[in-house]
Amino acid sequence: MNVFVLNCGSSTLKFQVVETDLPLIERDADRRLASGIIERIGTQALVKYEAPGKPAVRTASPVRDHRAGIDMVLRWVISDTSGIEGIRSMADIHAVGHRVVHGGEKLIRSVGIDDDVIHQIEDCIELAPLHNPANLKGIRAARELLGDGVPQVAVFDTAFHATMPERSYLYGIPYQYYRRYKIRRYGFHGTSHRYVSYRYRKWKSLPREGVDIISLHLGNGASACAVQKGESIDTSMGFTPLEGLLMGTRCGDIDPSIVEFLTHMEGVSVSEVDTMLNKSSGLLGISGLTGDMRELLEEEEEKQDRRARLAIDVFCHRVRKYVGAYFAEMGGAQAVVFTGGIGENSAVIRERICKGLECLGMRLDAERNRAPLPVSPHIGVICEDNSPVEICVIPTNEELLIARDTVRCVHDVPRRW
Repeated sequence: MNVFVLNCGSSTLKFQVVETDLPLIERDADRRLASGIIERIGTQALVKYEAPGKPAVRTASPVRDHRAGIDMVLRWVISDTSGIEGIRSMADIHAVGHRVVHGGEKLIRSVGIDDDVIHQIEDCIELAPLHNPANLKGIRAARELLGDGVPQVAVFDTAFHATMPERSYLYGIPYQYYRRYKIRRYGFHGTSHRYVSYRYRKWKSLPREGVDIISLHLGNGASACAVQKGESIDTSMGFTPLEGLLMGTRCGDIDPSIVEFLTHMEGVSVSEVDTMLNKSSGLLGISGLTGDMRELLEEEEEKQDRRARLAIDVFCHRVRKYVGAYFAEMGGAQAVVFTGGIGENSAVIRERICKGLECLGMRLDAERNRAPLPVSPHIGVICEDNSPVEICVIPTNEELLIARDTVRCVHDVPRRW
């Protein structure tokens, strides 16, 4: 079964084609047939296609909207140019899996998409005004281009966190606002946290309820998740992805009164402050240079830039605070798992985060931390042999999880993550 996985942002479109079915899932033998991204949709877009064993295709082309982008991708996928094994026509795309950011309190598991589900995703637009509209554009375009006969499935970023107890998701504001507007912590990156929890369980041959880990998804967007007995019981992102850890351009945790203070002192609107907190803060805001951790590490090492170092220090400090808080909430953990672009690739950041956490039983091995991940299993153990708490690097694969959930929904098989 060939699953077309779509992740539509406001001006971007990421895709993968994954060959998978129930027996392949059971054997962990799914195959990625192609992947790519279109950036700057609505103008002269940057397009990249990749298929295993073939040279990557990079080009620039005008892409009017998401429908035009998906049409372009599908034409490449079925073309002789791509050379993708087993795909020669639209009929060889058997299902579509969509990443949808927000499912609210009703859409708490992956579901087949019909008109009712689309209406429910629309109802969540107020909760994710930057994300859900783009996700809906992808859903509507795929339905139009592939027809109603191709099943489509929505996989929600918020769904994994639906198991959080009230003490974790409620804010300390009048309860009427939760009842009236559903203001609460929803959490995001759930697909990633769920995937690494699953991968850890399989690696350790544990039952689902035997997984007690702290998952750290560290990238341009970053979040921490406390996974106890296989379920999310707390996470750092909240009502929106702005809360929690310091990120590339997002501020993370701040005193809410700062918003009113800045509107008064700077003479700007609440909307302008919100844009600043989302797009001009975080690593970029502190350093004044960039929100890219790789560039900040280079600035720190080569130029001894003080503010680059400061931004990195604040980033690592925030992660340590959440790790400590979740240890206390969970009463301990089997492992701390690093994932995401920074978490998987920056040994320096992992070391700086772990420094000072020895009191919790986290004993990093510097040599293992710098070593490349083994090919099989593709999981790095970066702690000392006698470390009471395991420290691991597990590459995330949200697209694979979306493809697998799509297969399960098509065959009406209960999810077992």
